Amino acid sequence: MIMRADQGVIVVGGGLIGLATAYKLLLASPGSSVTVLEKESGVGRHQSGNNSGVLHAGLYYKPGSYKARLAVDGIRQMTAFCELHAIPHEICGKLVVATNDEEVPRLRTLFERGTENGLAGLEWLDGARIREIEPHAAGVAAVRVPEEGIADYPRVCTALVGEIERLGGRVVTGARVRSLRRTPGGWAAESEAGDFEATLLVNCAGLHADRVARMAGERPDLRIIPFRGEYYRLRAEREGLVRNLIYPVPDPAFPFLGVHFTRMIRGGIEAGPNAVLAFAREGYTNTDFSAHDLADALSFVGLRRFMARHARTCWSELRRSYSRRLFARALQKLVPEVRAEDLEPGGAGVRAQALLPDGTLVQDFHFVERPGALHLLNAPSPGATASLAIGDEIVRRTSAHGYAVM
Repeated sequence: MIMRADQGVIVVGGGLIGLATAYKLLLASPGSSVTVLEKESGVGRHQSGNNSGVLHAGLYYKPGSYKARLAVDGIRQMTAFCELHAIPHEICGKLVVATNDEEVPRLRTLFERGTENGLAGLEWLDGARIREIEPHAAGVAAVRVPEEGIADYPRVCTALVGEIERLGGRVVTGARVRSLRRTPGGWAAESEAGDFEATLLVNCAGLHADRVARMAGERPDLRIIPFRGEYYRLRAEREGLVRNLIYPVPDPAFPFLGVHFTRMIRGGIEAGPNAVLAFAREGYTNTDFSAHDLADALSFVGLRRFMARHARTCWSELRRSYSRRLFARALQKLVPEVRAEDLEPGGAGVRAQALLPDGTLVQDFHFVERPGALHLLNAPSPGATASLAIGDEIVRRTSAHGYAVM
């Protein structure tokens, strides 16, 4: 049976961004037809429900980039959404710490970048001031980012589903999309929950966004590569070593933030993550394996070039994946009192990171627009924080092409 969403929208992907997009489309056109298709039995089961829960304010991102603009807008929207729906959250602030003099110029650049991006209340700290805020942290300088915080993103997903349904939209779970084809009126999606038709297709499929795009006839040169981030937790009796959020100055030799400490909204202190190639796009442990996914990744020249360029760091990240002692050593740069015996296994997430054939990571959010379709092909961190603002951006782009929801 074909379930029609005539003059409406099919959104593929029921994570934070897909749900936020559906919500924003319905706000923009009350009474319109918007259907979210999610392959899992519930929403937010992957990146949205397996991240550190941090609200990122926009410190790291290049001024003028989508990440910078949408993170700054997004954190304020997300905070307001949490307040409106009584979702646990806290604006607790974050320290980004330079642990030696060589990192200070890079920290200064972050301070200037955050100021240009419009962050309020940034504060430059010396070593003594660092220890006033985080008594167990070690550093020669730090930037305090007072607008950053933590939130319960799974609860945000639940609230978004409620809002979508209240506004007349629908979220269909267990609806893995098997095929997409053009129709005279737009698109037909064949899914495990039935067939759906609509005028406009919006692809927010995260870890599978490139594959969904190819179903729709796109030939993107990028590839989604899954990087697993593994966490430890501080044992309960050692949680006093960290008050809120402590981050390092990013290493320019490796394109991820590095291990850090995060107080979680549901309690406890998380330490991590590392960044290792996952052997499956939904590979949350080092034993999860998909021959198809691994072959897809290793056959991509961009990944081979990336690994060759960053061979030493990739090897270090992999070793840390199997060694609590090495993981603790990395954490000691920020909090010297941490010992391997203070760590117990935590969770893990998989980052959907788009990689180009030349071996470079796609650093910004990446949109591909076609008549009747929009594909979001790269939305790693701060995608969760920025999700409501990304929804606004997608509404703006689709409306500009004349695909206002009816």
